[in-house]
Amino acid sequence: MITVEHLRKTFRVRQGGLWRGSGAVKEAVRDVSFAVARGEIVGYLGPNGAGKSTTIKVLTGLLVPDSGQVMVGGLVPWKERRAHVARLGAVFGQRTTLWWDLPVHESLQLLRHIYRVPEARFRQNLRDFTELLDLGPFLNTPARALSLGQRMRADLAAALLHDPELLFLDEPTVGLDVVAKERIREFIQHVNATRDVTVLLTTHDLTDVERLARRVMIIDHGALLYDGKLAQLQARYGSARELVVDFEAVPVDPQVPGLELLSMDGPRVRYGFTGAASAPIARVTAHAPVRDITVKEPEIEATIRRIYEGGLLREGVA
Repeated sequence: MITVEHLRKTFRVRQGGLWRGSGAVKEAVRDVSFAVARGEIVGYLGPNGAGKSTTIKVLTGLLVPDSGQVMVGGLVPWKERRAHVARLGAVFGQRTTLWWDLPVHESLQLLRHIYRVPEARFRQNLRDFTELLDLGPFLNTPARALSLGQRMRADLAAALLHDPELLFLDEPTVGLDVVAKERIREFIQHVNATRDVTVLLTTHDLTDVERLARRVMIIDHGALLYDGKLAQLQARYGSARELVVDFEAVPVDPQVPGLELLSMDGPRVRYGFTGAASAPIARVTAHAPVRDITVKEPEIEATIRRIYEGGLLREGVA
């Protein structure tokens, strides 16, 4: 679906608010290569200014790279832009594709004409999305009067009305409450599973990544530093896994060989360990009578924070 080879994009920037000579050159993206297969959901992560937005703008055809090759669905985005954008959907958390003063339903009708969606297909998609996203209560409400969660649901429907093959999501749950976030995530999973829509997700809400993407790419200072499974990233850079043990009684000696004692609160003891859980569980159950055991995985947010703050993926470190 997406093939990127040796992508490079630079910008000339002002220094001190004024141009100096021809201006300083900033390398926003340097020698980035990756491929995304049809039907994948991929998280594209990085701190602010890392090169995420520049990459997305090249993939959508908004920017022309300095060098490198980019193909999206067999098209070069900036050379065949009209045909290219007809197969794309995009949702950006801080922007909307809806007309501000029009009711949601009229905005969707306008988009139907822009993308030349057949009437029957439009009606079917609108029925499906109204049910899945609960659009009914606000279809006749102007976009300016929608809550953030309602607007995001309407924007998702607008992005998918024309049956795109590829969906770009930038902070799709930003500012939403827990219930609204979960509804958006479930909808994304549904369209990916039932319509084979490829999804490229950029977000700072790592729960989105954890719930939606098995694969992540991490970019920093314009370079792609990691491209692989989220589980492998966790295993390599995450903190230790935890074993939360509820003993039958307060243990006389909570120390268990081979496990790190993290904390103790009455009969509940937390241990740190790495690797498979079977051996640590066996050691604990042999140590004293146990009422309950829970294995707690390291949080993805803590893992990504450790990577950014410690520079763990920089050249010469990983």
